[in-house]
Amino acid sequence: MLAKRVIPTMLVRGRTLVKGERFNSWRSIGHALQAAKVHAARGVDELCILDISATAEGRSPDLDLVRELSEGCFIPITVGGGVRTLHDIDALLRAGADKVAICTGYWEEAGLIKQAAERFGRQAITACIEATEDGGTSKRSGTSRSIVPPSIAAIALDRSGAGEILLSSVHRDGTLQGYDLDLIREVSEAVSIPVIASGGCGSYDHMLAAFKAGADACAAGAMFAFTDATPRGAAQFLKRNNIEVRV
Repeated sequence: MLAKRVIPTMLVRGRTLVKGERFNSWRSIGHALQAAKVHAARGVDELCILDISATAEGRSPDLDLVRELSEGCFIPITVGGGVRTLHDIDALLRAGADKVAICTGYWEEAGLIKQAAERFGRQAITACIEATEDGGTSKRSGTSRSIVPPSIAAIALDRSGAGEILLSSVHRDGTLQGYDLDLIREVSEAVSIPVIASGGCGSYDHMLAAFKAGADACAAGAMFAFTDATPRGAAQFLKRNNIEVRV
């Protein structure tokens, strides 16, 4: 059995670490490189870094920042934001990213996931689903919505070659009120690839509930930024509750 993963998520605007609520009201909470080094020192499973302004600004993530992160953090790093082409993916992987997260790009660039999986291997491709409260999905950091249900989007991404799905609940994001467990069950039952639960985590109990609902990994941002919780503390709690994790 593969160990479950605990993944700190860092949302950045340029090199500034930010956090918001429900994909809105972004505020600065620190420096991205410094935060990444803290997580790396704590021995986390992996780190997810998403540039929330890249798509709106028509650019890809900061490659220099990715290089600095990969040189100073000896942990797997997933990087996303503004990824639209195979060249973007290639550049991020060459800069040191282990996986590339794609959201808006797969909605707006036909065949991107399939082509990326064929060229770089599906293990390098993380597809992001932004699930909305009305049962649909969104892109462009929640600013553009569609009626496509998350489970249907997930099935299409699985068939296209995505290696895993980062499943974000827009209406839970930043609230610390817990993951959308029904959403996690729906999507994890629909696909054969790993599902990373994201959006709403505020306690170790929330992670335990997400794993029981079918998640293969739990991502958290606000909990690690605004509470005393740590990735190691989460792993120890989960281990005590019979979840197979690395401690």
